[in-house]
Amino acid sequence: MLATTLVGWQAERVTTPPPPPPDPGRGGRSSGDRVVVARALMLLAAALVLGIILIGVAARPPVLAGTSTVATSVTTTTAAGTTTSGAGTAGSAASTTTTAPRSTTTTHRAGTKRVAATTTTTVPRSSVKVLVANGTSVAGAAGRYTQLLSGQGWATQAPVNASSTVSASSVYYASGQQASASAIASSLGLSSANVQPLTASVPVAGTGGVGIVLVVGPDLAAQSSVTTTTAARTG
Repeated sequence: MLATTLVGWQAERVTTPPPPPPDPGRGGRSSGDRVVVARALMLLAAALVLGIILIGVAARPPVLAGTSTVATSVTTTTAAGTTTSGAGTAGSAASTTTTAPRSTTTTHRAGTKRVAATTTTTVPRSSVKVLVANGTSVAGAAGRYTQLLSGQGWATQAPVNASSTVSASSVYYASGQQASASAIASSLGLSSANVQPLTASVPVAGTGGVGIVLVVGPDLAAQSSVTTTTAARTG
């Protein structure tokens, strides 16, 4: 009986078919199917995000590379008026940088140019001491010109002889007496080259306190002799 039972159990074990696999259509999915579906959803989401980014980049306006937008306004105010300089502009590739306009105002005061004023003071002839020296061998030449200048209003001194003879007449002036010396030279027909400063090299002694020294040369001495001779004949 035990042997019959064992034989029957083996026969039932051999003849019993294995259970059928789960039907996918009835809700039974494997773990591999779930992984594939998850990856597909991730790829779809990534594609959607990438598409949105590309659309946004394509919609941006084109901008030149390596530039920025800067607006600068400079106003300069001078005494004559106001000058305004225009603003410069540039663009940027990666990003656009905008700087607010900057206003700079510079005010210049009108420059004042100082001009040294030259004042000419008229000195009365009666206050200018004039010494006439004879620098020639013509006798009386200094006396005659002393008398001539005295008649013009100059404060003439007693005529003297020069310490040496000269080749041409000259008018020497002390400090501040150049205008008076030029007037005397002009009245005698002498040029401005004959008007020179009074120094120690002038061949006349005793010039202290004198404003003008006239050294009569051969040119003036000849004129004085002609004038004296003519006056003597007419007289």
